[in-house]
Amino acid sequence: MVTQFKKGVLELCVLSLISKKDCYGYEIVEVISQAIEVSEGTIYPLLRRLITEQYCTTYLKESSEGPPRKYYTISKSGRERFESLKSEWNNFSKQVDYIIDLNITKGD
Repeated sequence: MVTQFKKGVLELCVLSLISKKDCYGYEIVEVISQAIEVSEGTIYPLLRRLITEQYCTTYLKESSEGPPRKYYTISKSGRERFESLKSEWNNFSKQVDYIIDLNITKGD
């Protein structure tokens, strides 16, 4: 069940991060991994899809720690997608919270 939850929210998480600041791939993995167990093998295909769907673009930036890094930046349509997903998530989580907090007993 956890895997299904993760698949549904990872796009929202990635778009949220890159809406706040441009990030490189491994940085995205590191930040998300602090809250959700996720691997590079999950995030990089998602990033490729976000580029294909024009929700983000990339650029290279020199790094003092090695080769240039590919940074991901959100596009206008990506920002719109993020706001839509965030709204859907908020509505969905409120509905789930409502059901969880229902005060009913057997026989009602």
